[in-house]
Amino acid sequence: MSAPTTPLPGALAGLAPLLDHYGYLAVALLVLLDNCGIPVPGQTILVLASVYAGTGHLDFATVLVIAAGAATLGNSLGYLIGRTGGRAFVHRWGRYVLLTPARMERADGFFARHGGQVVTVARFVDGLRQYNGIIAGTTEMPWRRFWPFNLLGAVLWTAVWGTLGYVAGANIGTVYRTALRYQVWFAVGLGVLVAAFLLRHVLRRRRRRRTGTDAGSE
Repeated sequence: MSAPTTPLPGALAGLAPLLDHYGYLAVALLVLLDNCGIPVPGQTILVLASVYAGTGHLDFATVLVIAAGAATLGNSLGYLIGRTGGRAFVHRWGRYVLLTPARMERADGFFARHGGQVVTVARFVDGLRQYNGIIAGTTEMPWRRFWPFNLLGAVLWTAVWGTLGYVAGANIGTVYRTALRYQVWFAVGLGVLVAAFLLRHVLRRRRRRRTGTDAGSE
């Protein structure tokens, strides 16, 4: 297999030899590792493989199926890591990263209410994509609830980035840089929303405590 003649931006060009030599196997391995807590360029290899598919070097449907399957499996492995060892790790080392039992309890409550949305959307945010499965397992999100959202997130993420690479073709450099810039803004916006939600939650708890204190003093 040879690389497309279209000039590729740095990150994509650096992975071209790997894709040339290993094809679908490179897509499966990097996407799987990227989704189970190991920061490798899984998203980049997905886009590059889709560019190859757009120029006839790979089959686009096969790329999507392999990437979606690897993403689902990778996040499932992350979940199992978190479910089997996450709690012990938090109890042993959590205090060194300011993860107190009270904060862990709040994280459990947050995932109990919003874990499905987090698992679905996290695929589109670097950092969250790698670790959301581990976090879901550590907070003991039920498997029967985690699984469908894990699959949905994998399919959506694969479809969006795969289609971007396939359609962009000769303009992949410009399109990819623009998409990454929007991804950063998306991450910032998501962070603001989460911060606002947490602030609202804290203010509600304080208001309830104040109300309870006032009622008890009467």
